[in-house]
Amino acid sequence: MRILWLSLLLSAALAAGSNQTLAGETRASQILDRFAHANQWRDHVMIAAHRAGSMQAGKTLYAENSLAAVEGSIAIGAEIVEVDVRRAKDGAFVIMHDSWLDRTTTCKGEVVNYTLTELKKCRLVIEGTGAVTNETVSTLREMLLATRGRILINLDNKLEVTDLPGMIAVARDLGMTDQVIVKENLWNRQRIDAARTALAQAGGGFEFMPILADDAVHDAAFAGEVDKAFAPRAIELINWRNGAETLTSTGGPLFSTRMRAEAARGGWHLWADTYAIVNKPGGFLAGGRGDELAVAASLPREAWGFWVDRGATIIQTDEPRAAIAWLTANGFRVPYTTDAKPAQPAHTASIN
Repeated sequence: MRILWLSLLLSAALAAGSNQTLAGETRASQILDRFAHANQWRDHVMIAAHRAGSMQAGKTLYAENSLAAVEGSIAIGAEIVEVDVRRAKDGAFVIMHDSWLDRTTTCKGEVVNYTLTELKKCRLVIEGTGAVTNETVSTLREMLLATRGRILINLDNKLEVTDLPGMIAVARDLGMTDQVIVKENLWNRQRIDAARTALAQAGGGFEFMPILADDAVHDAAFAGEVDKAFAPRAIELINWRNGAETLTSTGGPLFSTRMRAEAARGGWHLWADTYAIVNKPGGFLAGGRGDELAVAASLPREAWGFWVDRGATIIQTDEPRAAIAWLTANGFRVPYTTDAKPAQPAHTASIN
């Protein structure tokens, strides 16, 4: 009887563990399904948290590109976290937006002049408040591990296109290439060819997202070329504000009726960027219709709603919580079967 009782307990424990694993896989697989099948999910707008999702209501809540920010984005239901990749002096891939450490860490100088061991002594700082956290500069491997099975991760390559194979190799070693989206700016045939060469060296199994900006790409025809070359699941489209005082009324040449037709034909998402750029006009990447308009001016319909109306089914934002709340309230979010009430992270960060 004792052996039978122990066997039952063991079976229950294994079943519980299996159910927890399947729940995590189910959420991740649903996100992947919506990313991979854009035409089936045009009624749902996915949210990509810029620099892992460090802000809320115009204030920096977490250190950018931090593991704490990733946890916060997962807790509120974002589908994608975007992080920036650079190399340390010894070649290690690390997560850092700027080429310099001064703005976001306790260290000074260029990232490339520090070894990984030295970077691990640099603690992340919450911009705005200057609060020093207990978190240090993350490696690409550490960041990938934090997202594995939970959320898609968009790697913004701050290096050369030839560095992409090395980044993918890290993801492949962890068995999570299917969760990784890498991207590169494309504006002519030469850039397409360079990206194809690098991606071929990286092998398959991951997602490549082209970035098209309307300072160089002026119509949807080039998107058709890109679609033939890469068969992407999403294309990031930028409508430069270029200092104009008025807000765009059309979304620029890339957010056109023809572009939406190209997206439907190719089965890919239109990805819009509403996050802010330091020392640039509000909505610099979104024709003026960015997060500042949505949050500071309390006009989310004129920002996020505008891009949804023009076919965007992924929005990259500094305000993922507010964007998700508004999109949900206005019928632009379809619940996941694993959805529960979004959890609140216990702490914004460990601060001394």
